[in-house]
Amino acid sequence: MQWVWMMLAMVLCTATAWADCEKTQSDYDVVYCSSKIYMQADKELNEAYKKLVGKLDTAGKKLLKEGELAWIQTRNQDCSERRPNKILLNLDCATSATVSRTQFLNDRYRECVSAGCMNSKLR
Repeated sequence: MQWVWMMLAMVLCTATAWADCEKTQSDYDVVYCSSKIYMQADKELNEAYKKLVGKLDTAGKKLLKEGELAWIQTRNQDCSERRPNKILLNLDCATSATVSRTQFLNDRYRECVSAGCMNSKLR
């Protein structure tokens, strides 16, 4: 997995720094813009997770962590493909899955605030 992140970082560093994501002109621009969108979605996911964790009791935190680890495994299986000596990532799939998970976490947070946290819904 570390190799994947190193490759992503290299692509980001070598991509056109001024790529206009509305008018991509090369494959590198597409990868750069897709990576930016994914990284923003991941940032929002982490913020939603931290916000929800702050509302949960110990049992809820444990369930949420288990659910998150299961979600990560599913996302990785659904959005990547292992080949000899390489891993192919589908950034559109990963972004979509991340946005969906963020919505799930935000929904659970709203429930905690309005009706109380329901640990049974955290997985």
